[in-house]
Amino acid sequence: MKAVVTTGNGGYEKLDYCDVPIPVPGPGEVLLRVLAAGVNNTEINTRIGWYSSSVQGGTEQLSETNDEPQIEDGGWNESTPFPFIQGTDCCGEVVALGQGTKAPDIGKRVLVRACMRVNGFDSLDNLWMASDFDGAFAQYVTVPASEVFEIQSNWSDVELATIPCAYGTAENMLHRAGVDSADRLLVTGASGGVGSAVVQLAKRRGAYVIAVAGESKLDAVRGLGADEVIARGMDLSTEIQDSSVNVVIDNVAGEQVGKLLKLMARGGRYASSGAIAGPITTIDMRDFYLKDLTLIGCTAWDEPIFSNLIDYIEKGEIRPLVAKTFELKDIATAQQEFLKKTHFGNFVLVPPP
Repeated sequence: MKAVVTTGNGGYEKLDYCDVPIPVPGPGEVLLRVLAAGVNNTEINTRIGWYSSSVQGGTEQLSETNDEPQIEDGGWNESTPFPFIQGTDCCGEVVALGQGTKAPDIGKRVLVRACMRVNGFDSLDNLWMASDFDGAFAQYVTVPASEVFEIQSNWSDVELATIPCAYGTAENMLHRAGVDSADRLLVTGASGGVGSAVVQLAKRRGAYVIAVAGESKLDAVRGLGADEVIARGMDLSTEIQDSSVNVVIDNVAGEQVGKLLKLMARGGRYASSGAIAGPITTIDMRDFYLKDLTLIGCTAWDEPIFSNLIDYIEKGEIRPLVAKTFELKDIATAQQEFLKKTHFGNFVLVPPP
């Protein structure tokens, strides 16, 4: 089969579009034909080793052209298993079952839950497809049958492939923060894949949503249902009254975290699953403890998350945001354009038939 093999930490030259054997499903596994695979920040960040504790800056500060030495703690679970196939988002068709595997049925169209709680949902231990083992940037992929979810929807394969990582991450943060119609929620990076999903999913829960995004994308974010929009770079302390927001969903981080805590009401919840502006920040601990705030880190998806998303899609309660599609062989072009951050919505790769 054709696949993109990521050979190590470094630039686009580490993306090798080549022939590799079609994987064989083992007991309890299924073989999927990949119909479409979404593009996310995490594939780029893993390739360039951004998750390493040695990295202090934002995701845009690492090299995309020069070879990097192997970074031992550069992946989500420390060491990344190079060479391997990335691709966290997968819309696929079931084509074979491993020995003893009873379901799902051959021919069904499915989405893959990329975050796998390997020791059950009472443990936060997790493995991620395309970070810890081979993913969907290929014509075929094998995954545990327990992580395959059949879906009945008139969405296209490309549209479905925008969902798993971005919307799973967004729904997990909202779920952990217990967001409902009583909440006044601020989301940063609202025009990105996760941020735009947060807007839709928070509005579905009935929250009042204040969204921060690039000025050129404010109308698009407003079109998703945001009640207020604020241009990135504006002084939030002049746009939002202190102690007026009780939920913050922030995947931007960087220097602004301390300022965000000052906007939060007593008992507020701050949830994050990323730090694209930089992982190192400064906060006033008095804002944290005098306001009885809760800081919520979100990586491992909780049990209801993915079945919730399937249900929302099938009921027509959310909509996909496809910015552009690319052939799988053009992954470097897709990632280069992705990093320009001029698009609204998600990029999707389509393997050859």
